Amino acid sequence: MGNAQEKPPGSGGGAARPDQASAGSGTRSRGAGGGGGGEKPQNDRAPEKGAVNGTQRENSPAGGQEEQSSPAVDTSYLDAPAGALPPHLARLKNEGNHLFKHGQFGDALEKYSQAIDACAEAGIDSPEDLCILYSNRAACYLKDGNSTDCIQDCTKALELQPYSLKPLLRRAMAYESLERYRKAYVDYKTVLQIDTGVQAAHDSVHRITRMLIEQDGPEWREKLPDIPVVPLSVQQQHREKPISIEQAQARAARAAQEEVRRKEARFTLLKQEGNGLVKKGNFQEALEKYSECLTLKPDECALYTNRAICLLKLNRFEEAKQDCDSALQLEPANKKAFYRRALAFKGLQDYLSASSDLQEVLQLDPNVREAEQELEEVTGLLRKSLMDSANRV
Repeated sequence: MGNAQEKPPGSGGGAARPDQASAGSGTRSRGAGGGGGGEKPQNDRAPEKGAVNGTQRENSPAGGQEEQSSPAVDTSYLDAPAGALPPHLARLKNEGNHLFKHGQFGDALEKYSQAIDACAEAGIDSPEDLCILYSNRAACYLKDGNSTDCIQDCTKALELQPYSLKPLLRRAMAYESLERYRKAYVDYKTVLQIDTGVQAAHDSVHRITRMLIEQDGPEWREKLPDIPVVPLSVQQQHREKPISIEQAQARAARAAQEEVRRKEARFTLLKQEGNGLVKKGNFQEALEKYSECLTLKPDECALYTNRAICLLKLNRFEEAKQDCDSALQLEPANKKAFYRRALAFKGLQDYLSASSDLQEVLQLDPNVREAEQELEEVTGLLRKSLMDSANRV
């Protein structure tokens, strides 16, 4: 915490911070090494310093050749364009992104720090790119539980690019982790002015509101800092900003998850309503509920056996038999399906088939008393049917 108090007067880049000293020195060597022949001659020796820190391959002027010699390692991502950053700084940023994606937050933080410091040394004035670097480094701090430095980097990013969504969201999370709920609330509400679709901000606002009510009482709103009004031009610009492939994939995944949740909730409600209607003897209405359930989950065996009850009660025996057939295709040893198909066969006066299904039930479970009773009755009906047929002949 003592280090954090010393930082505000500095540049915000992190090179002057005690915990970033090694990263700062590494920045000078790596930034120069990646710059090629345009840099000062004395910088050509810098990669040797990097080698002492275990980063020889990255700092070596021949580093690219060493990477290419191993076909198993794809380093093409390093040369992807990164805004207005020159190639050697773009490589640092891209490497930081790659490390972050693979959970190496400390190493990613070092790369972003090197890029930030090298931008300052080279006099690069690109607010958008610097904002992204500070925001990315803030994400590393947040992952490592360093909320104080995360807040400082987010604030620097927002000075460079006011109302940037990610720094606002990350700073809000950091404030919340430090239990600075009022500031967190303000940042989350600002995020929602820019993009109402950020579900994490909605959830956090609800959660923090409860905490603030407990902490400050009914007048909790009066104790909040002012919530900035995001200009309409910024909101419009955010809406029109093209989204990345990753963002599009994330949105599609969220939409798919939401659709699954919606269908699951609808399915559960319909099934419960159907079961309730069966208990009340409203078999036609229950049948409709189960039929709608089957449009959502056509492979749910219990729905077929449940609907078969309704069809049996409505004397629609052929349809009941078909539903039991469908259930047995899904679960070949389903006792309920065999038993209810036997009742359907009985209704269709196919006593031999009914007898066969009831015997299947008793083979699966000899203790089903209803099946024993039905088998006795069906056997009697089968005898009578055979005798009637013989008499007609």
